[in-house]
Amino acid sequence: MSAEGVSALQAQMTALRAIAPARSGNVFEETIECLLQIIRLGIIPPGQRFPPERELADQLGISRATLREAISELQSAGWVNVRRGRGGGTFVTKSRAEAAAGDAGSGSGVSAGARTKRIDDSPGSGFSPEEVDDTLMWRKVIEIGIAEVAAAQDLTAAQRGQLASALDASRASDMASYRRLDSQLHLTWAQMTGSPSLVRSMVESRTRANKLLERIPMIEPNLVHSHEQHRHIHEAILAGDSEAARSAMAEHLDGTAALLRGFLAAPQ
Repeated sequence: MSAEGVSALQAQMTALRAIAPARSGNVFEETIECLLQIIRLGIIPPGQRFPPERELADQLGISRATLREAISELQSAGWVNVRRGRGGGTFVTKSRAEAAAGDAGSGSGVSAGARTKRIDDSPGSGFSPEEVDDTLMWRKVIEIGIAEVAAAQDLTAAQRGQLASALDASRASDMASYRRLDSQLHLTWAQMTGSPSLVRSMVESRTRANKLLERIPMIEPNLVHSHEQHRHIHEAILAGDSEAARSAMAEHLDGTAALLRGFLAAPQ
């Protein structure tokens, strides 16, 4: 495997550990939720496979039996495809756009008899102003705080390299891969805090925000602006300037919020 491939796999595994089930007593349901979050956030893109079963179960801290059962349900619902034999594994089949569109049109989803907690990605005709504002408020509190905490850390050379790789990947993305690599960049910032709880909060923030973002058009000037704001956040974190990191993140989120409110919050 190339150096780039190894680096990408390591980043995937770090993200998988962060999204691991929370042990509330509903491990099977939480495993389903965890795997769907991995797909929705683009941590493992369509056409690529999850890590081997033993490794994935270890990373998620669950039994292989629970993992197999969860994967079986997701295969039945069309989210993944399990291939046997040499070169086999569990492959993601749905794109993020298909995931965001959800199964509302087809009526498909995790089987009705499954013990799953269905995550609805298809809110219907639109979002109320209250729904949009609630998500944006949650995102603002979480992600500004994460930027501040990340900037306060004594980052290692490896962590700095991970930040640079995530930023470069996002900047080099095309329109089709932008949302996925944007999510990975934000998750990388959260990983720099060293707090699993904050990484989980970033996962929820990105999951909620992406449900909104998938409903608005990709606007190229906005993406150019976002790349520049990402650079400011990145530089502030590397410089250890928590106040600058907060300010840069706030500006970044305000821009996205303005677009989302404009497109999604229909007048009452």
